[in-house]
Amino acid sequence: MHIVVVGINHRSAPIEVRERLAFSGEQASAALGRLRDELGLQEAAILSTCNRVEIYGAMPAQDGAVARLEEFLSRHGGVARSTLSTQLYSSWEPHSVRHLFRVASGLDSMVLGEAEILQQVKQAYEFAKQHGAVGKTFNGLFQRALNAAKAVRTQTGIGRGGMSVGGVAVELAQKIFSRLADTTVLLIGAGKIGELTLQRLADRGVQRVRVMNRSLDRAVDLASRYTASAVPVQHLGMQLAEADIVITAAAAPRHLLERHEVEETMRVRQQRPLCIVDLGVPRNVEPSVTDLENVYLFDVDDLKGLLDHHHEQRQAASVAADVLVDEKVTQFLGWWDAEVRACAPSSSALAAAR
Repeated sequence: MHIVVVGINHRSAPIEVRERLAFSGEQASAALGRLRDELGLQEAAILSTCNRVEIYGAMPAQDGAVARLEEFLSRHGGVARSTLSTQLYSSWEPHSVRHLFRVASGLDSMVLGEAEILQQVKQAYEFAKQHGAVGKTFNGLFQRALNAAKAVRTQTGIGRGGMSVGGVAVELAQKIFSRLADTTVLLIGAGKIGELTLQRLADRGVQRVRVMNRSLDRAVDLASRYTASAVPVQHLGMQLAEADIVITAAAAPRHLLERHEVEETMRVRQQRPLCIVDLGVPRNVEPSVTDLENVYLFDVDDLKGLLDHHHEQRQAASVAADVLVDEKVTQFLGWWDAEVRACAPSSSALAAAR
């Protein structure tokens, strides 16, 4: 049995590619079935976030597996494999195991030590489990990855300060509006990233925050925990006209804000400047919006420049975290060799059986 990972992240590919390879819940459900039925993976999981798209697989033989997974991602995203070949990365155990443990611990994130990724890895594991794509190997692998991530957060200072993608978005807005507390903010999306963004806005003393979500009940629930107001999606045009800052963090298959809508908004605003921070992948805002006068559009890749000083502050903690991760990887490999691989038939035995 072997463990492989094939994927892209914020370092290997721009958002224009990542958003095309991203999986919605419905797409991931169908893909897990195909990975097992067509590509020969005995176990599989898909991790799709704003900064990465990765497929993890367990299979009896390595031959041609990476090439098949690369072609699978190429077809899924409608991106030529020749284009993806320089942007995809892949590895086998023990490197694939270490990669997952580092990802879950926030050590491979754009925001070093971020907290969101731990929940995202957990959700990817539970989703694969619900769809029958997880067996003994991945139960052990993902449970130990989550355990390692929790140990890293409690035993090192990697997560000190609670920095997140949403927090960096608020920092960016702070640089544009010197008195952020006096601004009106429209937050579109009431998921985890939206909640962390709202929390950081509250920490900065922003009082006028409107929360919009496809489910109004969810927006009401989130807004009620902060000094914010929930607004229905039908009032989008009115809210765009009033906001100084729009932050989008929604999971949506298509643009929530299109160029013609923002153009109309700017006429109503009489060209009063509008700052839009798009944290969605796929992107929530049509990219050509950036060409409009007095509209300042930023996406997740534009946040990288603000992260250097945060990385410097956490670099010492990341060294200690990597040592801890390596210990956890060694423990998993010992368990796996003794409890799984030692009991599994070899690939040659499987071939003979056929």
